Amino acid sequence: MKVHFINRDGEKSEAEASPGDRLLEVAQAAGMPLEGTCEGQMACSTCHVIVAKDWFGKLPEASEDEEDMLDLAADLHATSRLSCQILLTEELDGLEVRIPRDSHDMQG
Repeated sequence: MKVHFINRDGEKSEAEASPGDRLLEVAQAAGMPLEGTCEGQMACSTCHVIVAKDWFGKLPEASEDEEDMLDLAADLHATSRLSCQILLTEELDGLEVRIPRDSHDMQG
C-alpha cells in the first residue's frame, strides 16, 4: 500500500507501507522530519501531521489524550493528528498527509 507525504516545501513523495504499520514509522523511514520524541506514548506532539480532508473521515476518532496533545502542537489544523496514533489499514491505501511547517527531526 502507498502513503503520500507533502513536505514543508510542498514537495510530494510516496512511501510503501503495510497494513498494521504505524504512520510515524512509515514517515520516518521515508525521511520525513517527524521526531516522535515519546515513541508513540502520546507524551509529546512532535509527530503531528495534517491529514488531507478527503482522508480525515476515514480515520478512527482521536482519543481525548491525543486531542490534549494536539492542543500543544504548532500549526494546528482541523485535520491534525498524531502520526503515532494512526495504524494503517487497507482502507487507508493512498493516504495523504502534510508535514507541518514547524516540524523538524532533532534526532536525524
